[in-house]
Amino acid sequence: MSEVEKLIVSIGWEQSGKRLDAVLTASTPFSRSRIQQLLRQGHIVRAAGMTSKTAPVPPFDAEHLQASMKVLEGDCFSITIPETQALSLDSENIPLDILFEDEHLIIVNKPAGMVVHPSHGHGHGTLVHALLHHCPNLPGINGIERPGIVHRLDKDTSGSLVVAKTEAAHIRLSEMFADHDLTRQYVAWCRGAPRWKHRRIELPLGRHPQHRQKMAVHHNGKEAITDVEVELFLGPFSQLRLTLHTGRTHQIRVHLSHERLPILGDQVYARNYHPGLDIPEPSRTAIESLQRQALHAELLAFSHPITGDAIRVTAPLPDDLIRLSDALRQNFG
Repeated sequence: MSEVEKLIVSIGWEQSGKRLDAVLTASTPFSRSRIQQLLRQGHIVRAAGMTSKTAPVPPFDAEHLQASMKVLEGDCFSITIPETQALSLDSENIPLDILFEDEHLIIVNKPAGMVVHPSHGHGHGTLVHALLHHCPNLPGINGIERPGIVHRLDKDTSGSLVVAKTEAAHIRLSEMFADHDLTRQYVAWCRGAPRWKHRRIELPLGRHPQHRQKMAVHHNGKEAITDVEVELFLGPFSQLRLTLHTGRTHQIRVHLSHERLPILGDQVYARNYHPGLDIPEPSRTAIESLQRQALHAELLAFSHPITGDAIRVTAPLPDDLIRLSDALRQNFG
């Protein structure tokens, strides 16, 4: 692996006594996890000939530098940035519905049925494969040449998804998602008509104790908060707008199922539903023809991670959800 760049970081008095990984993170464009990775790989060493002004310090070998060690004024560290490792994936010429793009990031309207990241059983046709074709010069993220995926949508959920095109944008977007410093709104069509118009669901989520591929409400789970607003009461159904304040796996689907508002078409968190003759046409056909959960990530709004400009994109509804919405309004609106 060839070395393509070096950075030198000198420690000032205001940084003395702080953790090495924290200081280097604040002094470079890299995330703390990337700094820790470089430390483990031996790419960060004490610069030759430099010692602390407050105490003599012997030369350090790479393995002696620990992320938790305290730095002292006058310390100096050399960071070698290794050449990016190539990703062993082929690009695929898959059309993308692009909602926004500049040199820092891209926001796409992901179709239902498309997996975001390659995994077992999904070795091609993913969003990553499409991005590698659309953006052939994507830089490395955390040392690996791959698109900067910072969040995901379930395979059968459509809608807006943002991807970083630079490491700086990836770091900042990751922080924004961790701090919930974005607005993410979804629209869903559910069975059931709640007696309330607005509700905040605060139920922790964890792995289902018996079915490990599923999530469930669990008292030892991670915090999960979803705001729910009923946009339309549609007879025995409801059109809901959901605002995420956390981003747990399957969060909306589990929260709504727990509230006895299962999403139409959800094959995992809702019992099989076949509308009877009491549901008139065209609603009955629209529901029966659903091949996925009726859930769409419609709105994504945030401050641009580099420029600070306000970004607000709305992903248009796909045809199957337009048909469902129109049919339910026609019969029950």
